[in-house]
Amino acid sequence: MFRPIVPHQHSRVTYAELLFDLVFVFAVTQVSHTLLANFTPLGAVQATLLLLSVWWAWVYTSWITNWLNPELTPVRVLLFLLMLGGLVLSTSIPTAFDSRGLWFALAYAAMQVGRTLFWLLSTPRERTAARMNSIRILVWLSTSAIFWIAGGVAHGHARLVLWMLALAIEYISPAVRFWIPKYGASSMADWYIEGGHMAERCAGFIIIALGESIVVTGARFADLTWTREVVAAFLSSFVASLAMWWIYFHKGAEAGSELISNSSEPGRLARLAYTYLHLPIVAGIILSAVADDVVLQHPLGHSDARTVLSAVGGPLLFLLGTILFKLTIRGFLQLSHGVGIIALCAIGWFGREWSPLTLSILTTALMIVVATWESLSLRSGAAKKSRAPKQAQSDATIA
Repeated sequence: MFRPIVPHQHSRVTYAELLFDLVFVFAVTQVSHTLLANFTPLGAVQATLLLLSVWWAWVYTSWITNWLNPELTPVRVLLFLLMLGGLVLSTSIPTAFDSRGLWFALAYAAMQVGRTLFWLLSTPRERTAARMNSIRILVWLSTSAIFWIAGGVAHGHARLVLWMLALAIEYISPAVRFWIPKYGASSMADWYIEGGHMAERCAGFIIIALGESIVVTGARFADLTWTREVVAAFLSSFVASLAMWWIYFHKGAEAGSELISNSSEPGRLARLAYTYLHLPIVAGIILSAVADDVVLQHPLGHSDARTVLSAVGGPLLFLLGTILFKLTIRGFLQLSHGVGIIALCAIGWFGREWSPLTLSILTTALMIVVATWESLSLRSGAAKKSRAPKQAQSDATIA
């Protein structure tokens, strides 16, 4: 059932995987709505935990379908069952810390453990490294499942603590290469993947998050009276989404796909750049969607702490994630992103003195500057590289 991997040939994302992704459009929307309804310190912690869970369920599925072939019926059935679990998970998100905590925990644990068990059972015995990997992962996820279900049964802060322990187990496990007694840890050579497929899957999730942002903004805008300020806030949020798309997809996504496709250790790069570093990018987009909703409803007056944190925190998280992602694939810090991060911190410092609309316009303008600056600097760098061989050839001819 394994996906055939041909060197230097990109495996396409299948339609079954794209259908699976649609469930997570709903999940991302649920997370942003949950944060918007309870924008308090505790609500922010809870929303963060929910987002970490949604991302981890999705990214683990992407790893599995990088190895297994979704064109085969058993693997497709697995994806369809995971879709069902994802729907239960998504519908439980708004009341995950209330009445549907056990439903959330059971759905999440069933997805994580069930998917890995399927992988183990479908792996031939001669694929020793893959079988050992599946056993290691199954042990870690089964351990975390105990805390998930215990948290679903518990109430109040006990649920939050138990679920945080469960997530800590799951997020630490790839960093220690799923070490377990007797079998030890896996080696990076055991994690050979088709890099182009992984890059395309994660780029698809960024599209999901950006699409969710635009949908939430459009739905809110449709329900409001279209005053001059509301229209300006809508345009600002839309342009900000386009700027985020440009920052991530213009050169960055393509460069990442090319690097991981040609890497001698694609598993190591996928673990860092696509499993961990894409999370703040997604979180930044979701938080920006919350800010867009807040600004649309109250564009005038002084900004409160919630507005400043969301309007500045969203782009800040996004730029932090992209600068680290591009550092991984390019080997240097993008100056435009660094300046943008510093400027956002300055805007946040004085944010409460401005109206929400002004704050939105300032952060959008800054994102446009970052996108334009990066494009021009990369174009200039490419031009210098193309001139260097010509100059060397000319010097050699003269000599």
